Amino acid sequence: MTSDTAANPFLSESTLPYGLPDFASIGDEHFRPAFEAGFAAHLAEIAAIGANFEPATFENTVLALERSGRLLYRVSVVFYNNTSSYATESMQALETEISPKLAAHEDNIHLDAALYERFGQLSTDGLDDESARLVEEYRKAFRRAGAALEASAQLRLREINAELSTLSTRFSQDLLKDTNDSALLVERAEELDGLPADDLAGAAEAAKAAGHEGKYLLTLILPTNQPALKMLTNRSTRQRLFECSIHRGSRGNATDVTATAARMAQLRAERAALLGFETHAAFATDDQTAPSLTAIHDLLARLAPAAVRNARAEATILAETAGHDLEPWAWAFYSEQVRRDKYSVDLAALRPYFELERVLHDGVFHAAKRLYGLDFRERKDLPGYHPEVRVWEVFDANGTGLGLFLGDYYTRDTKNGGAWMNPLVEQSRLLGTSPVVVNNLNISKPPAGEPTLLSYDEVVTCFHEFGHALHGLFSNVNYPRFSGTSVPRDFVEYPSQVNEMWILWPEIVANYARHYQSGEPLAPEQIAKLEAAQLWGEGFATTEYLGATLLDLAWHELAPGTEVSDPLAFEADALAKAGVNMELVPPRYRTGYFKHIFAGGYSAGYYAYIWSETLDADTVEWFKSDGGLTRDNGDRFRSTVLSRGNSRDPLASFRDFRGRDAELEPLLKRRGLE
Repeated sequence: MTSDTAANPFLSESTLPYGLPDFASIGDEHFRPAFEAGFAAHLAEIAAIGANFEPATFENTVLALERSGRLLYRVSVVFYNNTSSYATESMQALETEISPKLAAHEDNIHLDAALYERFGQLSTDGLDDESARLVEEYRKAFRRAGAALEASAQLRLREINAELSTLSTRFSQDLLKDTNDSALLVERAEELDGLPADDLAGAAEAAKAAGHEGKYLLTLILPTNQPALKMLTNRSTRQRLFECSIHRGSRGNATDVTATAARMAQLRAERAALLGFETHAAFATDDQTAPSLTAIHDLLARLAPAAVRNARAEATILAETAGHDLEPWAWAFYSEQVRRDKYSVDLAALRPYFELERVLHDGVFHAAKRLYGLDFRERKDLPGYHPEVRVWEVFDANGTGLGLFLGDYYTRDTKNGGAWMNPLVEQSRLLGTSPVVVNNLNISKPPAGEPTLLSYDEVVTCFHEFGHALHGLFSNVNYPRFSGTSVPRDFVEYPSQVNEMWILWPEIVANYARHYQSGEPLAPEQIAKLEAAQLWGEGFATTEYLGATLLDLAWHELAPGTEVSDPLAFEADALAKAGVNMELVPPRYRTGYFKHIFAGGYSAGYYAYIWSETLDADTVEWFKSDGGLTRDNGDRFRSTVLSRGNSRDPLASFRDFRGRDAELEPLLKRRGLE
């Protein structure tokens, strides 16, 4: 063993609290040898299970498989967290190399004939419900991975999976580069009239960091609609920013990802056919909580006409407000004017009341304290993977340690766009592990010494992503396969959406929404106006969301063998056929920057947000009618839903909590679609 290998921090369990990866000791040079050792160790463990001469039992087959691959798990979670959050050039180069190897390794496991045969021999008689579910979930995973296919079909499946892995990495890396390259460089401050002073200072700092001192750089967030569009008074600047946003990834340059996306859709269709499904969408939704692809289309078809109708009505009001024909880059600006004039709500003027530290400690954490009894103590002695990452130890109501929460809040050019939660250590009684989870956001970093003031949308994102964190932190299952957020895609957004309800809850908003200079609380009448104004703009919001959802399904309902030579024409045709082709309301994500579905695991699954929102809206009504923000209510939601992971059918967890299946009416009311 070389000295480098001997010193590799991945080769043994971390000795830090809760198994937090020892980021201070981890260098880029450790990943490749750790992956190589992890692949070899895992394959040896799998071979030993398959070669066992004793009859297959739950202990010598299923539990042995659950315990296997721990080294590979340790290096993988850190590696893919870093390639999303801190993607240096060396890490991106290694990702290009490792991703297809990891895909091939997963095929080696799922297509292992001896292992598959042993699962076929198992009986679930006498097993508890969670253990029996584990057996069935593994069997389903083997079948969906192609274990029952003939050898020639398995060979082609391996080729497809390897190419898809390579293309997904390429999509992600090219999109990150093109998003950075598409940031809008502005020469003069006058062109940014309307931006708050802290945003203007942040744009100056971003330009300086990019080598354009004295100018201003508006970096892009992942969705189509950029926050500055609400505030910029200069019509030309709004147009330029909007066009920078919608043309990302589809500019015909070296980082154009549309051909990559089309090839991925074609390969996914071919793979689905190999596995016995008509389309990739049929395959992807087969193991979700939605009963069928038809049921998903039925829901979307019910929502789309009303959403578009509401969006057109909003457009009429906006054109009257503008006094001229409306353009897509003007929608957000005039929508904010209507919000100010009709509802007396100026979102830009509220930003001084949403300072990041207060939002976190006195809002997000305070709500978790009131509802679940949690305490948060920052651990500055524990290092993150980047200097800006912060670590908190989370304590349960009885004072015992629950896990660790990491927060990575600021944007940087090495971080992917959007916001997300990752587990770094998954809870499992079998393995004796407690949860370690991280939230990533993309908030513009202010100049040194200045406060971080959030938009209202960023406040929503803080609460939303922490809902995912709670789902991970509260996990209380036996098996790592079922831990935390390891649930179907169309259920995973449900707990995070529920957590948004506390943003304007009286005891919570009064605690955190205070002016960062004077400490003055946001006036109750202003909060009431903000609540009243929430329905304004739902036509736009629902239509842009449905545009992305239906575009996702169009890409993934391609018949096998279909080649798309002009991805943007395909996109336009798909939106037209779906009835959501409003020029004034482009999809929330266009093909060129639809990272969710081409590099984020949501292929044919972007519908999950609205499907989960049905459960969320019904749950919010329950909280409101059953006492609201109480420990009893929090403990009920925690014990029936948040702690259960995928250890049972997630809809059974919902029924245990709610006492019945979800009803659609609360969602329709919330979005103004009644």
